[in-house]
Amino acid sequence: MNNSIGQLSLVVRDYDEAISFYVNKLGFTLLEDTVMSETKRWVRVSPSANGGTGLLLAKAATEEQVTRIGNQTGGRVFLFMYTDRFDEYYNSLLREGVKLIREASVESFGKVAVFADLYGNLWDLIGRE
Repeated sequence: MNNSIGQLSLVVRDYDEAISFYVNKLGFTLLEDTVMSETKRWVRVSPSANGGTGLLLAKAATEEQVTRIGNQTGGRVFLFMYTDRFDEYYNSLLREGVKLIREASVESFGKVAVFADLYGNLWDLIGRE
């Protein structure tokens, strides 16, 4: 048996602003943007064009979902992104004006920094060089 997580759903306020942030600021690849109805789209992005786990950008459709935008984990780090080019990627976040919560440091497992996405969800950037 070979199981894996294909994608995670991330509640967003607006499809286009979320696509813009993830593609233009974080360098993700837009894998799919399919219109499902007048109000719903199937939007998938990934840090790698080669596949792996991606994000399904899900526009909040109810008031309860709106309250979860930017706080899907109660203020804890939500997502962990690994890179083999930590310094290069970290510097690109700085150039793009991505909000850093914790500057880069060296830990026993590698380099790490914490940044926030456009809605405030926290991410660990982890370098395993």
